[in-house]
Amino acid sequence: MERADTVIDAQWIVPVDPPGAVLEKHSIAIRDSDIVAIGPSAEIARRYDSDERIVLDEHVLIPGLVNLHTHAAMALMRGLADDRALMDWLRNHIWPAEAQLVSPAFVRDGTLLACAEMLRSGITCFSDMYFFPEAAAEAALAAGMRAAIGMIVIEMPSPYAGDARDYLAKGLAMRDALRDEPLLSFCIAPHAPYTVSDPTFERIATYAAELDLPVHIHVHETDDEVKESVAAHGMRPLARLQRFGLLGPGLIAVHAVHVQQSEIELLAQHGCSVAHCPSSNLKLASGIAPIPAMLKSGINVGIGTDGAASNNRLDLMSEMRTAALLAKGSSGDPTVLPAHTALHMATVAGAKALGIDQHTGSLVPGKRADVVAVRLSDLELTPLYDPVSHLVYAAGREHVTHVWVNGKLRVDDGALTSIDARELHLKAAHWRERIGARDGGLAIE
Repeated sequence: MERADTVIDAQWIVPVDPPGAVLEKHSIAIRDSDIVAIGPSAEIARRYDSDERIVLDEHVLIPGLVNLHTHAAMALMRGLADDRALMDWLRNHIWPAEAQLVSPAFVRDGTLLACAEMLRSGITCFSDMYFFPEAAAEAALAAGMRAAIGMIVIEMPSPYAGDARDYLAKGLAMRDALRDEPLLSFCIAPHAPYTVSDPTFERIATYAAELDLPVHIHVHETDDEVKESVAAHGMRPLARLQRFGLLGPGLIAVHAVHVQQSEIELLAQHGCSVAHCPSSNLKLASGIAPIPAMLKSGINVGIGTDGAASNNRLDLMSEMRTAALLAKGSSGDPTVLPAHTALHMATVAGAKALGIDQHTGSLVPGKRADVVAVRLSDLELTPLYDPVSHLVYAAGREHVTHVWVNGKLRVDDGALTSIDARELHLKAAHWRERIGARDGGLAIE
């Protein structure tokens, strides 16, 4: 017999690759960090002698969810100044708080809090954009979570860096120091076209090409952003990015709400990805992204939560449902974004955008064992006709019971194994006492 560290027996496995597959009474064999086999449970039992066998006969196993866009540390600002107009919210509450409080400790504690929430929600990988990215990386590693760390770039000074050159230099130094960590990957993360200058975009394009790094950027989030770009630069934001050679398979266009059909075709032509953040776009009244048209054009669309200050949940299961319902309602076509497509967007599409789909995003032998178990036997999920339909339209993060990242069990029957929840509660209470409305500052929104 062959050796495995862990064998997981499940009622169903939805590997995502191949599309549409649902495997009943199958098992996954894990050795070290990798999936070594998937097959009928009886066959895996005959073939593998495992140190641990976990029977989850009321569950479906899916790939770990990939949160394609967030500001993890802002979990410490969840619920701060809700239900306000965007600029009031930013100028009078978020920016002042960040100016006074953002520090390595703030980012480390906030990111660890976000990691706890995301792991318990079935998210095994997140793409982050925030100040002090090395502190975010430290928290992700402490949680045992996969992360794509954004090297934030913006023209304005912050507690982290003085100018755009300083942001880039510090980000690249951070990447060099951590590039051998198996759970980490990296992106260059210019904040947005309206906060980054032409010379800085030229430098970003050079570094992205030389180092083969994705570029993760907010773009076409609001109608005002587009109008201001036309007024300031004589062109729309995507046209400006194209001028600097930034459109390509490495571009992750975050939000992309206010795009014309010609711009959708441009994104598709260049192989760009889109990070769709449906709940944040609704809460901030930014609009509804034309996802049906993007999917029809062949654009790779992943799903993000955005930060907890503008969502207020880091819950990709609820985002799948919202994305599917918005697409149906806005298009008038109930077939336009089916459940299997929503799950694909929340898994392998996000991994592809980050350039890590060879490692994660689907349950395939040879990939890393990023696996999530969702219990589908609860009363509110009974009766069950289609496990994928239930995953997207009926189940919630409260039904996530087990999470493995890189072959390590990080959530065991709902309990975090790598994070001290009591200590995290104390840290959150500490920051709650310190956070309040202050004047001045800067936010990465």
